[in-house]
This record gives sequence, structure tokens and C-alpha cells, in this order.
Amino acid sequence: MLTPRLPIYKGRIVDLGLESVELPSGHRVELEVIRHPGAAAVVPLHDDGTITLVHQYRHAGGGMHFELPAGVLDNGEVPELCARRELREEVGLGCEELLRLGMIHTTPGFTDERIWIFLARGLTEIGAAPEPDEHLSPVRLTVARALELVDLGELTDAKTISGLFMLTRFLARTSG
Repeated sequence: MLTPRLPIYKGRIVDLGLESVELPSGHRVELEVIRHPGAAAVVPLHDDGTITLVHQYRHAGGGMHFELPAGVLDNGEVPELCARRELREEVGLGCEELLRLGMIHTTPGFTDERIWIFLARGLTEIGAAPEPDEHLSPVRLTVARALELVDLGELTDAKTISGLFMLTRFLARTSG
């Protein structure tokens, strides 16, 4: 059960507030909670079995990160449209098929952020158009290489690791 929240900060993407919550045990606690509109990420799978990630600068993350193309949902936007938009903007690809692989809660201990993860197939080059505040480059690699980057600690982005896991499970279920 939730009581009215005490707003602390409202930003362009996140909203931080203090919420008084009754836990399932009946105990009441005050929690700092970040409200987030949600996001979509997409695994672009090419016909040859390679994928395209972005190598993107993330100030909060301390530098460059390998990530799935992804973005925040615009007000009222459905995740599928966001995934198609980010696929086009960040890596310049369109797709014939967009399949929902799943959804993750990024860090449910303090935020309600959810990211829907999609698989894009039937890819075509249509030209990238990154946002002015984005510093990124598309990187095409094998799934095995992407997983190796995880093992080496060079790919640490949680949504991307989740998307790679979902992709490998999907391919295992659908091949053969």
C-alpha cells in the first residue's frame, strides 16, 4: 500500500520521491523511489547471425559502453514503436520483424524502470540519426564475441546482457 509521495526531484527523465510504504509484513517504511517512464531495447540480428550494438559514451558509467540500441519511451509511446525508433536513430536500421523477447526491471530496489527487449530481424540499412546528446558508434559482431566481452568485463550493461541471454534462449528454442 502506498501513501502520497513527497517529491524530492523531478527531472527530464526521472522523478525521485520519498514514499511511505506498508510492507506485506505490516511494517511501515519510508523509501526513496525513482519513477521512470520505461524504455525499449532491441537486438538487431542480421541474416548472417551477427548483431549490431552501439559503443556509447555514458557519463554516469564512467566512459564508453557496449549496449543494445535503446531509448526512453516518449509520453504514451508503446515499447514497440520506441524500439523501432531507436533502431533507426542509433544504428540506422529498419526491420521487417520485431519480436518481444521479454521485459526486465532494471533495479527494483529503488526504481520502477522497466525495459522491454525486442529482437529485430529482416534488417535494412536506412541511415542513422542519433540525438545531439548521443556520442555513439554502431559495432557489428558475432553473438559469441559479445558474450566474450561480457566474460572479459568489457560489456557490463545490464539490459544488453539480459538481451543477449534472451536472444540465445530464443535461438535455442527456435533452431532445429
